[in-house]
Amino acid sequence: MKALVSSLLAAVLSSACLASLQAAEPPSQTRKPVTLIVPQAAGGANDAIARILAQKLAEQTGTQWIVDNRPGAGGNIGTALAARAKADGQTLLLTVNSAHVINPALYRNTGFDPVRDFEPVTPVATAGYVLVANPSFPASSVSELVAQARRQPGKIMIGSAGNGTLNHLIGEMLGKAAGIDMVHVPYKGAAAAVTDLLSGQVQVSVQSLPSAIAFIGSGKLRVLGVVNESRVAALPNVPTIGETIPGFGSTPWYGVLAPAGTPQAIVTRLHREIATALATPDTVEKLASKGCEPFTSSPAAFAELIAADLPRWSKIVRESGATID
Repeated sequence: MKALVSSLLAAVLSSACLASLQAAEPPSQTRKPVTLIVPQAAGGANDAIARILAQKLAEQTGTQWIVDNRPGAGGNIGTALAARAKADGQTLLLTVNSAHVINPALYRNTGFDPVRDFEPVTPVATAGYVLVANPSFPASSVSELVAQARRQPGKIMIGSAGNGTLNHLIGEMLGKAAGIDMVHVPYKGAAAAVTDLLSGQVQVSVQSLPSAIAFIGSGKLRVLGVVNESRVAALPNVPTIGETIPGFGSTPWYGVLAPAGTPQAIVTRLHREIATALATPDTVEKLASKGCEPFTSSPAAFAELIAADLPRWSKIVRESGATID
């Protein structure tokens, strides 16, 4: 009888341990769909990166990865939604630094805490950003744009993906650094801004290379300068804005975060899966075709990057004078 009881107890304990391990298993083992919330509209850099990554992760893990665009309020709506998701690794946030570390300095209430509400998994990429113009616009360089804007203050219209987005803030920073006054025209997403730029409704715009590279290649848009601190591989002959306006430059990062409370075992496995996907040659090639480069780190290093960026961008926002009601 004692032997029977011991055997039954061992079976129960084994079953409980198995259930516990299964509950802690990340998406690639449970085979449940994984949702990547992208807090920007389709057509922008974050969307392009998310779709490349989701496709590769689906192939790699045998799990469906769904890109769910939730734009609005400069990324606050989608980010707040991700913060409230169940902490089981099935719903993740793929965001850009503007929404995560810049918005807290721009908005009175973002609806989320960038540190307390999330478990950093890994950064995934950096993207090239460019200042582009309609070909009919007379300026063909940053210096010519500055000269034109000084001759016609308040006349040049600069389109963005919306109030509080990265290209909006970079435009504000450019105006401040160059001492020029341009009229900001916000749109509901990068694609809408590019559409009006192509038609000449606005003259210039700061855009991610994923949003603009095809139009640059076809001659439908003219590049005036690269926003990043260094020249980008996709446009090696295009100078940075900082080469004309010393000290100006910003390299946007994109990263994956899980809701706070996600078990460490899931965070670790997600990090490993994503890092593996980003290291494959076809993923590197697809990102490069969009003007992006893979960028990974440990969850701890990503947390440190976020913690360092929050005060740095808060200072930049204050100095630029940019605010969002």
